[in-house]
Amino acid sequence: MEEKELELKNEERLLDLLKNKQYTRLRQACADMQTADVAAVMDEMEDEDTLKMFRVLPKSIAADVFANLDLEIQQYIIQSLSDKEASNIIDNLMADDATDLLEEMPANVVKKILANARPDTRADINHLLRYPEDSAGSIMTVEYVDLKEQMTVSDAIERIRRIGLDSETVNVCYVLDQQRVLVGTVALRTLLIRDEDDQIGDIMQENVVKIRTNTDQEEAARMFQKYDFTVLPVVDQEDRMVGIITIDDVVDIIQEEATEDIEKMAAILPSDKPYFRTGVFETFRKRIPWLLFLMISATFTGAIITRFEDALATYVVLTAYIPMLMDTGGNAGSQASVSVIRGISLGEVEFSELPKAFWKEIRVAFLCGITLSACNFVKLLLVDRIALPVAAVVCITLVFVVLIAKVIGCCLPLLADRIGFDPAVMASPFITTIVDAISLTVYFMIATQLLHIAV
Repeated sequence: MEEKELELKNEERLLDLLKNKQYTRLRQACADMQTADVAAVMDEMEDEDTLKMFRVLPKSIAADVFANLDLEIQQYIIQSLSDKEASNIIDNLMADDATDLLEEMPANVVKKILANARPDTRADINHLLRYPEDSAGSIMTVEYVDLKEQMTVSDAIERIRRIGLDSETVNVCYVLDQQRVLVGTVALRTLLIRDEDDQIGDIMQENVVKIRTNTDQEEAARMFQKYDFTVLPVVDQEDRMVGIITIDDVVDIIQEEATEDIEKMAAILPSDKPYFRTGVFETFRKRIPWLLFLMISATFTGAIITRFEDALATYVVLTAYIPMLMDTGGNAGSQASVSVIRGISLGEVEFSELPKAFWKEIRVAFLCGITLSACNFVKLLLVDRIALPVAAVVCITLVFVVLIAKVIGCCLPLLADRIGFDPAVMASPFITTIVDAISLTVYFMIATQLLHIAV
């Protein structure tokens, strides 16, 4: 709450300075603030004010502020600037940030910007654009400090001074051989406490955790979590170093992947835009395909009810418990699917462990089903005061429904992951539709048997 109030105060203060054309004070106010806070204020401004504000920013912080802006604002600013001004911004961004921006821009705009960019910037961006989307190579930066084994500590520190400002981080330096194969790492603090004449090859850490360029970005995020890294080296198939991934990129990955999974689990096509920056028609277009699919698939439920019309006509009271059984089944299936999907995302559950997961959910389902049925049985007899046979039908069905729902919720995500589908697609809406149809079928089959109803 305090952070939000501070943002509003900053926004009001900067807007007031901008409207009153007090550009010198505005420039100084921006210089005194954190670049992320300046970007947060600019994200809330009207487009024209955002552009004016950006032109006022001190050159020393302009690129850092730009890197923190929403993608749509970045695109608007780049397209509003001259080719030379836009190229200057790109030149001052880290290569991975520049690549992320250019990937989302029209080809003709990208061509103009790259034509005016520095040759080294252009080479770095073209290098990163070659890698598959969502791979480690596509999110890495090529700005890092590399050393040689034969260097002394004094030589290494001098090199850090020379190229450190253009590097993403200097906290960890990477030792490469003549073929640029990664052979070790040296932390900056190690360099600071060792003798100046010590050789890098003698003090480097040789056991290096690294990741391949074609590895999925989610795997990179898991490695950061496992090893508590702030930076991770990226190598090609021959172990030649090509870049690094830093913790700020991983935070973005985690947010992006979590958002995507949540949207898929809610039957929404993923979107990378903020809620209020997504138009009505675009939001409609993201939601309607799954709604149509789920609506059509739900017609099977109606077909099942029609098939057992005689049972319902004989015992109309059975109708009253259909929503409860379907909702309980859907909720039970969602619990299992969400738990398994989370396990898959974190690398805790694999397809080979399907029997183990299946056995666990069977036991959980039995305990849940028995507990729910016992509570429901008491309620049916004492509160609803329905006949004992009907109460038995409802409660027995409840046990089977919970059992079936949890087994489906457990198995479908693992099967989807095995055949290459996103497990999140097999979450709540999809599983609920399947469970609803099966639940009704089981309900009416048990009713016809226990109540001796002719179908």
